[in-house]
Amino acid sequence: MTGPDPFAWLDGAAERRRSAGLHRDLFVRRTGDTYVDLASNDYLGLSRHPDVITGAESALRRWGAGATGSRLVTGTTEEHGQLESELADFTAFPSALVFSSGYMANIAAVTALSDSDTLIVSDAASHASLVDACRLARGRVVIAQHCDVTSVRSALEERDEEHALVVTDSVFSADGDLAPLRGLHAVCRENDAVLVVDEAHGIGVRGAGGRGLVHEVGLAGEPDIVVTMTLSKALASQGGAVIADDRIREHLINSARTFIFDTGLSPAAVGAARAALQVLRSEPERAKAVLTHAAVLAQAADVAEVPESAVVSVVLGAAETAVAAAQRCLAAGVRVGCFRPPSVPPGTSRLRLTARADLTAQELEFVSDVLRRVAGEA
Repeated sequence: MTGPDPFAWLDGAAERRRSAGLHRDLFVRRTGDTYVDLASNDYLGLSRHPDVITGAESALRRWGAGATGSRLVTGTTEEHGQLESELADFTAFPSALVFSSGYMANIAAVTALSDSDTLIVSDAASHASLVDACRLARGRVVIAQHCDVTSVRSALEERDEEHALVVTDSVFSADGDLAPLRGLHAVCRENDAVLVVDEAHGIGVRGAGGRGLVHEVGLAGEPDIVVTMTLSKALASQGGAVIADDRIREHLINSARTFIFDTGLSPAAVGAARAALQVLRSEPERAKAVLTHAAVLAQAADVAEVPESAVVSVVLGAAETAVAAAQRCLAAGVRVGCFRPPSVPPGTSRLRLTARADLTAQELEFVSDVLRRVAGEA
């Protein structure tokens, strides 16, 4: 190549990441790995459940490997419709619409349900998919203080826009804390606003039999609430969904770009999610086991707060400290998540532990010993 290198700036960006302890490498899983996994979002331990694998295989053989096109063209199968009916029934909402990922579902819900005359109020700790959805939406965006109902009320009361959306996670992915959904819904209703709740980390863990935090606090089926979710965590598959009333489903089919222009969710993923949902229905105790195991992990890692979700956040401060602690855990046979900026605010890098329903007593004893040693050193 002759002349200036147009990507020379990437070298400087890479060096700055390394100097700050923020460089990331892909972690490659191998079939022979023997470590205990406390990093995945497989909360119910269903990714290798025989019924879930059978569900994927059955749909694969019936429909083929891919959806073959967008859902409006060729990508909707009978399997998709059955999953949507089952998700709606499980969460006690009128209807559901399945997307290729939870990320796409969030972008659809926020962008298609807002316009230039819409105020969007987002929690400061909302997931990146909601952040990107707000950036893509045409309305004005206000960032509310984390889990602060008063901050949301002020933004809504001061608005000039005709419409308003309030968007939040139900369970926040980095800290595992719960959104004040009742308070948020009351403020939304007082101010003629819609509440959009991402249940990615709530489904399968919170609520009766894992029906989510919205269901737990008695707001399931409310006409001014829109729920989004992923199929890739507790339901151990891939994809996402928007759960609401029939009018919203019809509007998203006709207006959401991430539905109209995206290839449909693969049949195998649909079949796996349906099977996982059936396992959860027949074994609701799995949801309780997640919280029980999370409490064990928190105690071992010297976290004072009792976990409210599958997520146990062990804040260590500097990025380098968190990376070193994660490496010590892995060397001892335990894989943990390591969250650093921009996933979390500067100075709050952490180990992110995720409890699973299928952890055995022997595994819990083993990881507790490792966590006690590593937390003590850190």
